[in-house]
Amino acid sequence: MTRPRLYEQVAQRILGWVRENGLQVGDRLPPERELATRLGVSRATVSQALVAMEVVGVVAVRHGDGAVLVDSSGTSKVVDALRRHARQLPEVIEAREALESKLAGLAATRRSEADLARIDDALAVMAADIDAGGRGVEGDELFHAAVTAAGHSALLERLMGEIADLVRESRIESLSQPERPRESLEGHRRIAAAIRDRDAPGATAAMSDHVERVSDVALLRG
Repeated sequence: MTRPRLYEQVAQRILGWVRENGLQVGDRLPPERELATRLGVSRATVSQALVAMEVVGVVAVRHGDGAVLVDSSGTSKVVDALRRHARQLPEVIEAREALESKLAGLAATRRSEADLARIDDALAVMAADIDAGGRGVEGDELFHAAVTAAGHSALLERLMGEIADLVRESRIESLSQPERPRESLEGHRRIAAAIRDRDAPGATAAMSDHVERVSDVALLRG
């Protein structure tokens, strides 16, 4: 059997602390620095563990609030959930690149002024969140939804909906890495510019490059 990685072990220890202290759904976990001191590990490892727990839906990390418990059931299976996520990740990336690159190209030829406004609004939401110290997860999600809608393909949009939860997992993981939120925002701006210019090949290439870059999420692999 594979030995749990350090952040997996720390995630289990955090969950053990949660049970021992009787935390309920909606309760806030201690700050990263305090958890690191209690558990005798680095703050970076605690941060990785919390991201992993967020990816599998145990906690929600909210800017300004820290980590909040959102699921107290089945927490003993967190490592299995993490590894299941890791096994699925390559296929999710393949599906996302194929679908979203095609949708970006379609958006460049089919977009309306309303579509452009929705894309711009999403960029503004993401930029504001990042400027305030957040990760831009909501804005990122809004942007990709806006591009999907601008492609005006009901079937492709339905297929994107089928993998939405899996994409959200990789989105959280990716945007939790240092410098990734601003890098992702710049990628979005390049995609938006190509869509605005009705440059279908450019939009396709920009989306493909963006998905490849943000899919470098090594935390849960291996």
